[in-house]
Amino acid sequence: MTFTAPAAAGVRPRSRWSAVWAVPAVLLTLPVAVLSVVRAVPAEWPTLAVQLQSFTPWLVVPAGAAVLLAIPGRRRFLVWMTAALAAVQLFWLFPLDHGRSITEAGAPAAKLTAMSINSEFGQAEAAGIVRLVRENGVGLLTVQEHSQALEDGLAAAGLSGLLPNRISSPTDDGAGSAIYSAHRLEAVGVLPDTPFHMPIVRLTVEGAGAPAVLEVTNVHALPPVDVRVDQWRSDLAALARLSARPGNRLLIGDFNATYDHAEFRALLDAGPDGRKMVDVGTAAGMRLVPTWPMEGHRLPGIAIDHLVTSPGIAASGYAVHRVPGTDHAGVLATLSLPAGG
Repeated sequence: MTFTAPAAAGVRPRSRWSAVWAVPAVLLTLPVAVLSVVRAVPAEWPTLAVQLQSFTPWLVVPAGAAVLLAIPGRRRFLVWMTAALAAVQLFWLFPLDHGRSITEAGAPAAKLTAMSINSEFGQAEAAGIVRLVRENGVGLLTVQEHSQALEDGLAAAGLSGLLPNRISSPTDDGAGSAIYSAHRLEAVGVLPDTPFHMPIVRLTVEGAGAPAVLEVTNVHALPPVDVRVDQWRSDLAALARLSARPGNRLLIGDFNATYDHAEFRALLDAGPDGRKMVDVGTAAGMRLVPTWPMEGHRLPGIAIDHLVTSPGIAASGYAVHRVPGTDHAGVLATLSLPAGG
């Protein structure tokens, strides 16, 4: 009897000690679990949920911390639950089901380095953009929120000597766009029923043999804020319909959506002949490399600027570059284009 009381008394401190670890593990797990439901269920979520969904890649941080706290807490159910949530976050961070290029045997007809930049109402440093074009051998540049002042600045910085072909519609309200190219450009049209100007052009790249023809859309979807979330969905749906068309295709620009949005993944799923389009950044394993915000907002960075290609186009050298003056980074990659289009 003299030994029973000390043994029982010894259990309580250990129980209290395990609770010290378990409670913060639970507090970290709850928001991860809620946002995981939003990520997993492809519903038309309200605006706040859509915005929070953008930050899904960063859930791996609290999910991992919850596991580390749950282990010394010695509650088996909590350990397994936090481990399962962490595993889900890793799967979303490095998805196995993303589209991959499906190329024909043999060398590509041509290679093209493409770059996109949202200039934030034309405030991006023109010299910085031209420097990136020159240093990376960019043959195609798309600009969103293009202004006349930026167009003049790019010309003064020497862009016309590098990319002499241009189709542009500058504005002062964020709806402007521009496409610069070292190769022949032909205007095809614009994506209908979108507030921002999204032109579609046909680019012909001459190679050693037959030329490669690439249809390019300069993307600028409306951001999912307040009542505009419905228009955001409409913009992405219009891009999805465009993705279903056959041929060599590049959708490049500011989608205002991440891979974690069901609307963006639906766009990728809508590729020609039942094949997936390829989000080059996701395929390169660069989901934690942000493209926005580079300045201004104090938020975890997210990838909302993308290069999306048809599955017959292979990509390499995906990179993200900061450009002074704008809250978006420039994104670029080198595309291997098959002959024809």
